[in-house]
Amino acid sequence: MSRVGKKPIPIPKEVKVEVKPGGIEVSGPKGTLNHAIREPITARVGDGIITVERPDDSNVNRALHGLTRALISNMVEGVSKGFEKKLIINGVGYRASLQGKKLVLLVGYSHPVELEPPAEITFDINKQQNEITVKGISKELVGQMAANIRNVKKPEPYKGKGIRYENEVIRRKAGKSVAAGK
Repeated sequence: MSRVGKKPIPIPKEVKVEVKPGGIEVSGPKGTLNHAIREPITARVGDGIITVERPDDSNVNRALHGLTRALISNMVEGVSKGFEKKLIINGVGYRASLQGKKLVLLVGYSHPVELEPPAEITFDINKQQNEITVKGISKELVGQMAANIRNVKKPEPYKGKGIRYENEVIRRKAGKSVAAGK
């Protein structure tokens, strides 16, 4: 039996869960999320918990069992607490700003890079304009938007200039002068 899949999901008091034919809808103080559940997997709500079940132990069903449980758990956490990812901008003159909801990045190109967020995503920028916080209720959308921002200017290994995640460690390389001196 799947260790992840058989673990029940507790439902906070402010969250409402409704199992519909072929899917599940989770709504809470931060918003509403929907997810389509693949056919052999079923979800049941009762006594303040959600349980996910599978009919047999085939490889496909075992994989879907744990995946479905994890996705539903992320939905419950998202509508109650929300998700956020922080990105840090390193480099002289590199900065970020907001124009309405649009994120504008100045990261060494000849033009500013503008990123339009999906409706569920919001951005926060600190006073020094070098930290971006991506917030939202969908863990998938928050992670994808953070990855799109990082892909604008990935950190380079010599000086560390670029956009990186808050807890990301950049492996630094020695430059030509250090290598030639050996």
